[in-house]
Amino acid sequence: MLIGVPERNQSASLRRALAVLDHVRDHTGLSLTQLAEALGVAKSTVLRLSVPLIEARLLERDRKTGVYRLGHGALRLGQAYLAELDLRVVAAEESHRLMTEVRETVHLVVYDPPHVVYIDKVENETNVRMASRIGSRGPVHSTAVGKAILAWQPEEAVAGLALEPRTRHTIIDHDRLRAELAHIRRRGYAVDDRENEPEVRCVAAPIFNHTDAVVAAISVSGLTSRITAARVRELGPVVAGAAARISRKLGSPSR
Repeated sequence: MLIGVPERNQSASLRRALAVLDHVRDHTGLSLTQLAEALGVAKSTVLRLSVPLIEARLLERDRKTGVYRLGHGALRLGQAYLAELDLRVVAAEESHRLMTEVRETVHLVVYDPPHVVYIDKVENETNVRMASRIGSRGPVHSTAVGKAILAWQPEEAVAGLALEPRTRHTIIDHDRLRAELAHIRRRGYAVDDRENEPEVRCVAAPIFNHTDAVVAAISVSGLTSRITAARVRELGPVVAGAAARISRKLGSPSR
């Protein structure tokens, strides 16, 4: 605590300093006058609040133009935060929430071309269990999680795939697969309609990281008797919403 400064005043100053930092983050290149007007405070207040932020390298002020921008200390904090992130830990809350909401098995996978790897599974114990195992692999072209990831990969990733049939519903034509991936990008989620297992439907959505690259996917899976074609349309936005929340926790700027 600062000597002679009440704790309540320190808290208020900290909140206002963080407001300065947040505003510069979202509106970089503002002058002192513009920043003060945007925050509704005096220019002298902005100057006072910005001093410790500049000292900590969280904020910088251009000596020539006087405009404010984030300092490299903010980048170091962001990098330290991202280095500590564990996808399974970050996604755990949303995975359990999703399973509770839809009462079906939830999978979390990462991309390991030309496969996806199952890294977590939240199962509804009251239903028929899915045969998937954590650590097992699945093909990208016939699984919803795989197509959810593949839809945001470069063309070479699609062109180089061997489209082996898993069931009579598997897409084994490259042009048809490209059309399917374009549809996934438009609606935001992918569907495996008995393409990987004859009696199973899955709905999946991509997970984006802090660079807005797809790094994983989350899905809901169940028997066709439970996940009907009509229910797929209901589950799609729900799964996509869970994926978007995980993406935001990973630092995705546009989810």
